[in-house]
Amino acid sequence: MSESKGLGKLFRAFFEANDLQEIVSTFRAVCREVEVDPDQRENFYQTLKERLHDWRCDPLWPMLDERLARPVYEGQSPCKGKRLLVVGAGPIGLRMAIEGIMLGAEVDVVEKRESFTRNNVVHLWPFVVQDLKGLGAKHFHSRFCSGSIHHAAIRLLQVLLLKTCLLLGVKIHFPVSFQDLIEPQTDSDDWRVLFEPPTTPLSSQTFDSIIAADGKQYCLPGFTGKEFRAKLAIGITMNFVNNRKKSDILVEEIGGWSYHCDQAFFNKLAKDHGIELENIVYYKDETHYFVMTAKKSSLLEKGVLLKDYPTSGELLSRDNVCRDALVDYAKEAAVYTTKGGLGELVFAPNYRGDKDVAMFDFTGMMYSDNASKILERKGKKLLLGIAGDSLFESFWPTGSGMGRGVLGVFDAAWMFKRFCQGDPPLEVVKEREGLFNGLRSVFSLVSNTNGYTIDPVTRYGLARMSSLSVPQDTTQIYDTDAV
Repeated sequence: MSESKGLGKLFRAFFEANDLQEIVSTFRAVCREVEVDPDQRENFYQTLKERLHDWRCDPLWPMLDERLARPVYEGQSPCKGKRLLVVGAGPIGLRMAIEGIMLGAEVDVVEKRESFTRNNVVHLWPFVVQDLKGLGAKHFHSRFCSGSIHHAAIRLLQVLLLKTCLLLGVKIHFPVSFQDLIEPQTDSDDWRVLFEPPTTPLSSQTFDSIIAADGKQYCLPGFTGKEFRAKLAIGITMNFVNNRKKSDILVEEIGGWSYHCDQAFFNKLAKDHGIELENIVYYKDETHYFVMTAKKSSLLEKGVLLKDYPTSGELLSRDNVCRDALVDYAKEAAVYTTKGGLGELVFAPNYRGDKDVAMFDFTGMMYSDNASKILERKGKKLLLGIAGDSLFESFWPTGSGMGRGVLGVFDAAWMFKRFCQGDPPLEVVKEREGLFNGLRSVFSLVSNTNGYTIDPVTRYGLARMSSLSVPQDTTQIYDTDAV
């Protein structure tokens, strides 16, 4: 179909859309304009590519074709005819959906929210930047990772990845939440899912695999986590409006200052303003984003915390925090750190419409006990997995959240491929657990990031793969009713 003014206007609306509902509605309008059913499953990408021609879109097709043509995807044959459900439309969930569709599966994503609201900014490891650019991130957003420090707002990552998901044929359903599994009752039944609301068309569908990327929720049965706690650490995040004026541009970012490395800076902040910090990060993105670790004594003296308590839960409870004092504390720290270069700081709104400043306890880090599980009932197997913060909670500003998150996506996709190909199920999940055990510790990655694929050898190397620590007790990762 030739390019038309109507199509150009519609695709421009999709191209520029920046929230969940707007992206999905404009994409469906584009599909209808080129006479493609947006709910079509088989050959959706090829059909859309043949009919959708617009100068904004045409450069994307070769980019996606190149990724789809990678040998590891075997022409989208490994998972053809299989159905994958991804729970959560955060950056990790959407990235998982892309891998599923590239392996040939039918992929559905459920998201309980109706909007992308997270202003917070995450640091990105170089291979993640490279990966996202190869999926069209730079094309959709020309300023993507254009500075000296690579980072992006979480909601921006969701926007960019969702657009690529839709073009490839991933189907997204919102507001829909996962409630429970429905086991096969007879030999002719397959695995289904109980959703909220139950009226979603997905309620009648069956699935071969479910990957949960829903934060620290552990929605899937059989997955539990442990919390590892250290010395009390109180984090504060704040987002200010970026007007992109000269003053906004000239102020330099702060990749990470700590007390141990710049005691003079932090001591002067404490002396002049009564603000005691252990570290601070400042990223200039869709917003001016700051994250810092504040000392409890300072928060008490400045009236941010009303009383001292022995537990972090009591200490940081809503009733013990003076919101106005927190706003002043955060703004004062931001002004001092940037030497007032940003001018009058105005808080960006959060999802409730309030000033986007938050205080939280990151003393404890959650780690899942396992990354995968196979359920077998009436001879029908269901592959379960988790990714992102569900696996291990990371301190996002360090980049480990997205870095390890994407590595976990690749590992989960490799597991899904092997499962669909008919490899011995127990061996599949044992390997996945071995990779998870390695990812929990610090280890070196293969230096040639250009060669990274879902095949773990390309990322971890042969030596690492040959020495995986796999579980001997498999009762937690293989649950069967077979006698």
